[in-house]
Amino acid sequence: MAGNSFGQAFRVTTAGESHGPGNVVIIDGVPPGLPLEVDDLRGDLARRRPGQSHIVSQRNEPDEPEILSGVFEGRTTGTSLAILIRNTDERSRDYTDIKDKYRPGHADFSFDAKYGVRDYRGGGRSSARETSVRVAAGVVAKKLLAESFGGSVCAYVVQVGDVRADVSDPASVDPRAVETLADGEPNVVRCPDHAVARQMVSLIEAVRKDGDSVGGVAEVVATGVPAGLGEPVFDKIKADLGKALLSLPAVLGVEYGIGFGCATMRGSEHNDLFTTDARTGEITTTSNRHGGMLGGITTGQPLVLRAAVKPTSSLPREQQSVTTDGEPTTIRTRGRHDPCVLPRFVPMAEAMVAIVLADHYLRWRGQTGGVGQ
Repeated sequence: MAGNSFGQAFRVTTAGESHGPGNVVIIDGVPPGLPLEVDDLRGDLARRRPGQSHIVSQRNEPDEPEILSGVFEGRTTGTSLAILIRNTDERSRDYTDIKDKYRPGHADFSFDAKYGVRDYRGGGRSSARETSVRVAAGVVAKKLLAESFGGSVCAYVVQVGDVRADVSDPASVDPRAVETLADGEPNVVRCPDHAVARQMVSLIEAVRKDGDSVGGVAEVVATGVPAGLGEPVFDKIKADLGKALLSLPAVLGVEYGIGFGCATMRGSEHNDLFTTDARTGEITTTSNRHGGMLGGITTGQPLVLRAAVKPTSSLPREQQSVTTDGEPTTIRTRGRHDPCVLPRFVPMAEAMVAIVLADHYLRWRGQTGGVGQ
């Protein structure tokens, strides 16, 4: 099975299935001397794990990481870094009655069409369970960004169904406001607009009671990113970021900066005008409709992207389908599924953006030796 690796200088390879023994990631290209311990991985994994609140899947996975190689005495060694996350609460029996049926919205049919065989237990390799180790790799990438140039990545929910948040300045969003409400309670939907966050929770609860699901939009912003990262022509950083986010389960669209809003604008409206920062003397732009990337290369402005995430395909209500033999049937998915993917999608999006930035930073450093920054 090809397509299990991502990146060049910072290269991530994953393996595992939803109901197998576990998932593992091997990261090549991690520089030596980067501080890394198991505790560093636990925070983002807890944000991604199922069972963390009443509006997500109740599968009870602790997602406890094990560092198998590449770290000695609390620092990376420069050799391949391997991280394992075991599955402990898989319930394969929930899928026995649908093993010969195709679930609407899932990869069941396409996997059969490609391979002639598939792991029907929770979707096997196509399951979002695989993203647990991507998030672990993302933690390593975030550490590299922070240590190398003070970069950071923050994602949050801006829309659930028709409920939209007002986030006028993505670069100013406080990650603490994404995780915690003003009263100290957990922000279970991870929307920094707290009044809207409560509306989102109410919508997700209503949809779940109706035996349905709902989609939405997550926004990702990377700050502190220097100008000059990215490769013309085919490896534009916007292209790699698009691929990274679209490789995540349930993502149907990605835009950056003004995005599809550019379609109704004139060039004079869309252009971000260059100027010199009076405080630092650095060249910058007066606005950021370009989302921090021009010509597929970073400009030093914050990178701002959005991903449209579809409603969860697994539903407890009866739907029309066919069997693997093409016979008409109906299907009702059992098991524990998210009525809305967005709250758990946030750390996944952060991880993939951080991995791309780490990869392009190491590629730039390898090509230029760090000259020009």
